[in-house]
Amino acid sequence: MDSDEETLEEIVEGHLDDDGLPHGFCTVTYSSTDRFEGNFVHGEKNGRGKFFFFDGSTLEGYYVDDALQGQGIYTYEDGVVLHGTYVDGELNGPAQEYDSDGRLIFKGQYKDNIRHGICWIYYPDGGSLVGEVNEDGEMTGEKIAYVYPDGKTAYSGRFIDGEMIEAKLATLTAVEDGKPQFEVVPGSPVYSFDKSTSSCISTNALLPDPYESERVYVDVSLISSAGEGLFSKIAAEASTVMSFYNGVRITHQEVDSRDWALNGNTISLDDETVIDVPEPYNHAAKYCASLGHKANHSFTPNCTYEPFVHPRFGPIKCIRTIRAVEKDEELTVAYGYDHNPVGQNGPEAPEWYQLELKAFQAAQQK
Repeated sequence: MDSDEETLEEIVEGHLDDDGLPHGFCTVTYSSTDRFEGNFVHGEKNGRGKFFFFDGSTLEGYYVDDALQGQGIYTYEDGVVLHGTYVDGELNGPAQEYDSDGRLIFKGQYKDNIRHGICWIYYPDGGSLVGEVNEDGEMTGEKIAYVYPDGKTAYSGRFIDGEMIEAKLATLTAVEDGKPQFEVVPGSPVYSFDKSTSSCISTNALLPDPYESERVYVDVSLISSAGEGLFSKIAAEASTVMSFYNGVRITHQEVDSRDWALNGNTISLDDETVIDVPEPYNHAAKYCASLGHKANHSFTPNCTYEPFVHPRFGPIKCIRTIRAVEKDEELTVAYGYDHNPVGQNGPEAPEWYQLELKAFQAAQQK
């Protein structure tokens, strides 16, 4: 993100002054294969210009006496875009970063090219981290907080490089000039990062998620023979995160090699990992830290599974509404079994799902 360029050799396309220096609009290609296109005055960058770096990233802005000054736009090779304030070619001042889809992922300050002061990191799922970064620009310290997607429920306490070490439940009460104000909930338990393994679902399996507890509850499903179901405690708008799907982390190979009867509470996290809530953790008396596994299937669901970066559980799935839901409405998701897998005689799905699919398809044809 530094606009300085040290060169041994350079190729200039454009007008040269009497001393053979770039003057006016020129394209200069350096020995590193970095390229600069912009205005020069007797060999120095002056006016608008843009660097095209060898790794695919770019930097554009207004140059004064060979240094980028004021607002600059740095685009990373992966499409992330940083809008920053430059002083003598270095980031110093307010900055915002956006992911390749244009979503805000960072807001804060830089000092000498390093994040500085109070900074916000925003996740695509709606959660965020906020606090005063350390000298290396990391979310490390005693006054860092994670804020849930509601913009209110939070964990405030000690974090190391964004990982929750020891925090208490808090409420975000105000944000003034980018600085958040939190009130710790009296009597709050201590929460910490507690990512599951293949054998341990949680070190505190009976500690509920406070955000989820405000939004859902478990009761007898309204779906025939479905057992328990997940219901909304509140009326919620479309695109509201309602619940979390945590569990032990196993491989796809393990899931595929065992009987379907053991796969009732499995969900794919990514190409390598499946989240599973096995016996006895499918019973609330044994595990209630997350409740997403209680949502039943529907071919006309009101919710969907989406990735979520949870401060306690790590990368998991959440259940998010796809339309507005009413208080006490049962939350359902489409389980998404493969109806016609390649190279197999029948669908890769349990028998109950196959029967429901046939009934649904028959009803659709009427």
